[in-house]
Amino acid sequence: MIELTYITRVARAACAGALLAVAATQAMAAWPDKPIKILVPWPPGGATDQIARMLSQPLSQALGTPVIVENKAGAGGVIGTAAFVKDKADGYTILLATSSTNAAAPYLYAKPGFDPAHDFTPVIALCEIPNVMVVPAKSAWNSLGDIVAAARQSPGKYTYGSAGIGGSQHLAGAQFKTAANIDIRHVPYKGSGPAAQDLIAGHIDMMIDTGSLGSIRGGLLRPLAVASAKRLTALPNVPTFTEAGTPMVASAWYGLMLPANAPADVVQRLNTEVQRILKSPDMHQRLTDMGALVMGGTSQEFAKFAASELKRYEGIVRDSGAPKE
Repeated sequence: MIELTYITRVARAACAGALLAVAATQAMAAWPDKPIKILVPWPPGGATDQIARMLSQPLSQALGTPVIVENKAGAGGVIGTAAFVKDKADGYTILLATSSTNAAAPYLYAKPGFDPAHDFTPVIALCEIPNVMVVPAKSAWNSLGDIVAAARQSPGKYTYGSAGIGGSQHLAGAQFKTAANIDIRHVPYKGSGPAAQDLIAGHIDMMIDTGSLGSIRGGLLRPLAVASAKRLTALPNVPTFTEAGTPMVASAWYGLMLPANAPADVVQRLNTEVQRILKSPDMHQRLTDMGALVMGGTSQEFAKFAASELKRYEGIVRDSGAPKE
């Protein structure tokens, strides 16, 4: 009788364990069971927004649920990112993180409202885009040397736009000022889209941007140099800054992140699906066409990369001379 009771208890325990395992599997399988939001902390039209919208449709198809892009702009991406870290870490709100928000911001803002080292769960690195010096199509400048000569002749006269303080355009412009030993004035906007529109209209003189290829191909902007180690496939006839006489390299990176302590199974599922999307010929071509270098990799690799970039940008911001807000 004692032996039978023991066996019954063991059987019940095994059954309970099996039921818990089934429940856990069902809970895992349940994600996602409602629409997912990709939060872009910049206004529509810039490179970050373009990448999010490229990704949303194939990701929606892969996950079987709507994937919506929401723009929450302001303060160089800080406002939207600070709001994001307060969201639930359940996989239904994903941040399109950038080097501006998750590497430069802590050194540019006294109280950004988030800690890049502890408030995020890295999912996957998407791509890196070298900055390109662009001027309006009607500009008299035809080379980087023309800009340097004009700026030295009239210090403080010419302006460069950016998506906001701390954005890749701002820091690239600051690097250019130092590398060329010139004085040009920074004009921050609430996103690269509005800045590019003012550049096309001739309200500012130049921009070292990451999302201008569409306007370049449309004949609205003229590229003078790319801030990469070698020429871009998308702009084979445009020299690098080094080739143009002002050595410098500047680029922006983009990736997906969830709030801290996100479920490991959700992180893995997202990483797997996005990795597959990045490797598809269509997505690879679309990113390459906008001047991007496709990245990908595991969530652990992205975490290591983001940590190293956070450390690296401390020196970039310090050397740029950008004041802390």
